[in-house]
Amino acid sequence: MRVGLIGFGVVGQGFAALISQKTEQLQARHGLKIEIAAVATRSRGTLYSTNKLDPKTLLQVIQSGTLDNHPDQAGLERGISPLRLASEADFDVLIEASPSNLQDGQPSIAICEAALKTGKHIVLANKGALIYGYNTLSQAARANGKRMLFEASVMAGTPSLRLGMQALAGCTISESRGIVNGTTNFILTQMGDGLNYADALAEAQRLGYAETDPTADVEGWDAAGKAVILGAALFGKQFAFDQMQVTGISQLTAQDIVDAAAAGERWKLIARVTPDTASVQPMRLPISHPLANVSGATNAITYTTDLMGDITLVGAGAGGIQTGFGILSDLIEIHRESGI
Repeated sequence: MRVGLIGFGVVGQGFAALISQKTEQLQARHGLKIEIAAVATRSRGTLYSTNKLDPKTLLQVIQSGTLDNHPDQAGLERGISPLRLASEADFDVLIEASPSNLQDGQPSIAICEAALKTGKHIVLANKGALIYGYNTLSQAARANGKRMLFEASVMAGTPSLRLGMQALAGCTISESRGIVNGTTNFILTQMGDGLNYADALAEAQRLGYAETDPTADVEGWDAAGKAVILGAALFGKQFAFDQMQVTGISQLTAQDIVDAAAAGERWKLIARVTPDTASVQPMRLPISHPLANVSGATNAITYTTDLMGDITLVGAGAGGIQTGFGILSDLIEIHRESGI
């Protein structure tokens, strides 16, 4: 299976490290040999090989700051645009792992659409392309007989989407609700241990859980994006941000945390999706609730079903290797279905 990788940051590098580590196991257990044919970045160079690119070499070279320092090899081309790679290059699956554009999802939507129209499957970790282009891309995938998979877009490699869309396929899901942003859950856990909001945020930034500008996380927009993806995947409903109630955690005080604890409750930022609504807001949950006991940067999701009642899944929601595994699980599914 030849893959083209759009984006080579934490997620792309995590994926490259993972397939380097798992080469023998993937071949032995699944009969799958993954070769990287292309890597494209926004500002650190683009490589395409008619042969293959060694993942260990890619990881070493990117430490210099640019893929332009990759050694010459037979069949290597440099500087091809991501859109041209998607349209013209020879590989089987396009992996979209570039930074998400939460304004309009471009240029990722156009790149993915071009890949589908030229006979490539697509695997997305990019939330923006799904938030704004889910219907467009899923229709293009069907029209061209290709797969669009996106496990890594919600809860990294923890199989939240595969659980809802496949494992529970015989059930009717009436609601999903979950902790789908690890940064805010870490901050709320720290506040529960006695820190105020500012100090908890600073600790999250020190540990790399929160960005220098944490707005997308702490104001609920990252979680809102994942709620949109869940709505489309589970219920076929394309929610828009302006249709949603989105409230973050930045207004919660130490006293709010103390008051909840006194009542036997904990604050959690909950993304909730039904066939009709999607929202993100802080909620006080009883300590007996499964989601109330999810601490640190861990994520969790609960599906409410007609046959199985509530099913809760808890696991990692971020990390290069973890998100890389989400991509890998989609590639394994494509391999099983298509034989690539």
